[in-house]
Amino acid sequence: QFSQLVSSDLKVLGKSSYTLCSDGQLLIRQVLHPEASKKNLLLSDCFYSFYDLRKEFHTCYPSSASVKDQTIKTMAEYLGLGTDEAEEDFGVWQVKTMVAIIFSMLSESCNHIFTEPETVKCKYETDLKLTLVAFSFCFLCSSKSETVDSETVIRARGLPWQSSDQDIARFFKGLNIAKGGVALCLNAQGRRNGEALVRFVDSEQRDLALERHKHHMGSRYIEVYKATGEEFLKIAGGTSNEVAQFLSKENQVIIRMRGLPFTATQEDVLGFLGSECPVTGGKEGLLFVKYPDGRPTGDAFVLFSCEEYAQNALKKHKEILGKRYIELFRSTAAEVQQVVLNRYMSTPLIPTLPTPIIPVIPPPYTIATGSIRDCVRLRGLPYTAGIDDILEFMGDATGDIKPHGVHMVLNQQGRPSGDAFIQMKSADKAFMVAQKCHKKMMKDRYVEVFQCSGEEMNFVLMGGTLNRSGLSPPPCKLPCKSPGHLPLNQVARCLVMITSIKYLTVILAQGQCHQNDFVNTRLNLYLIVLVFIIIFAFSSFSPPVSPTTVGYIAAPPGAVAAAAAATATHTPILPQPGALVRMQGLPYNTGMKEILSFFQGYQYAPDDYNGLIQLSDQARSVLQAPKEWVCL
Repeated sequence: QFSQLVSSDLKVLGKSSYTLCSDGQLLIRQVLHPEASKKNLLLSDCFYSFYDLRKEFHTCYPSSASVKDQTIKTMAEYLGLGTDEAEEDFGVWQVKTMVAIIFSMLSESCNHIFTEPETVKCKYETDLKLTLVAFSFCFLCSSKSETVDSETVIRARGLPWQSSDQDIARFFKGLNIAKGGVALCLNAQGRRNGEALVRFVDSEQRDLALERHKHHMGSRYIEVYKATGEEFLKIAGGTSNEVAQFLSKENQVIIRMRGLPFTATQEDVLGFLGSECPVTGGKEGLLFVKYPDGRPTGDAFVLFSCEEYAQNALKKHKEILGKRYIELFRSTAAEVQQVVLNRYMSTPLIPTLPTPIIPVIPPPYTIATGSIRDCVRLRGLPYTAGIDDILEFMGDATGDIKPHGVHMVLNQQGRPSGDAFIQMKSADKAFMVAQKCHKKMMKDRYVEVFQCSGEEMNFVLMGGTLNRSGLSPPPCKLPCKSPGHLPLNQVARCLVMITSIKYLTVILAQGQCHQNDFVNTRLNLYLIVLVFIIIFAFSSFSPPVSPTTVGYIAAPPGAVAAAAAATATHTPILPQPGALVRMQGLPYNTGMKEILSFFQGYQYAPDDYNGLIQLSDQARSVLQAPKEWVCL
């Protein structure tokens, strides 16, 4: 309606074109364009070019206040115009005052000329050739001309995993992103981790982007932080001449294929895509991702010359090639480079034999054991939920969580059970969180939040259950054998040995050496030996509970000695007396329950472990136990 009204007025004046002039850039960039994008509205061309009155005023009057400090009122006061806005509507006063300011700038005394309007890019442009610049920076020590200004880069976190560069550009609609300025971040497995680095054309656009911190993309809020140009180039950097050649073609749409059979050839992929979505350059438009030893990974990237062909290819998502269904996603040049880079990295992420570890639990925030209800329990979490999802669910209350205070509860198979415990800084904070977040939604599920004590939390984390009927203690709290008494299996062994010796003595004393007696004696001996073997086969040294291990990191050289020296003035890290046992050779699927059952029967002080398995004086006896499958 506004565009039609202005156009009709211009026809009366015999004019055909006009340019908007706004009070700053917020209304155009941060309001009209983002809202129109959310509502799928198409804005007129006039909203993609405008004059910023604050900038123009400062150019005309350099001695005035800086652009950031300018307002309509300060500009009017500088020119000596009336500033009484009480007589009429505020919006009407603003427009009339802006008109008066513009006429003053156009007067003969100033003779200001409006020449360079601000522009809003209507579409995000990809730049496949960015790989060449980034490649030289990361691997060939680029010159200063190939660097990226750190004042133009931001990091967006919390993105939906299926987000493409176009989705991110839409989130920042109204702001000018540099060509090829969206770099999606990937994890070590080559999958998107929900982060992206975005480069803008100047620092002003970057500052406006930072104001969109915690704005929403769909149902998720996005965190926006500052980043550096070096980080951007590392993410968008190239890896090989093969990748550079693949990305050398301009104006191409990239599609990623995942789940390809390892035996798939270029002809198989081209046949799968068909004639309705021809690949640019045929086989040259395909890039298979391989491991360092040349084995295929099942991933490939495909180039298409236009959006129509790419859309036709995406329609084949989860169609069958051979005996496997194939996933297709939109991709970017930065993702191509990162995937190939990660496949060339063969260094293990976790060393096989780590250096000694020490607990990184600040003294004031050890795992609670008292009855103070300063913890909350989350029940009904999605099984895919992680700590980041819980922190997002907590919202503003995350600042009241103790360091290392989020504890996920796992089931017997080591998988998430849907429960979690959170240690808050006080009981009041825990009460407020329980009231505020109870039955709040997380990923289409409502989550129940209850206030509880540290003792109740420990019971569950150590293997017990917490339900309406009360606490069911964990295995380590159940009555167990005292190490001062002889275990039952050892008593059985002694009885078998005594009985067998006594029986043989009686037989020999009576001198009954007849053949039948000898046969019976031998059969009885066989039975005794068989019972003895069965008892030894079924006797084991087992047990439960290891407390939750939170915040363990590899200790740097000398850290253990420094920790020991610190006990002179601080609380010792390891309560004394005590001993630590390191387990090596555990099966990969070993859970907490299996480790705890392995040490069943050995007592330790449950109030003093602070996240470590302590066997006190019995560590030596554990090491002397019969050889199990796990070496100690």
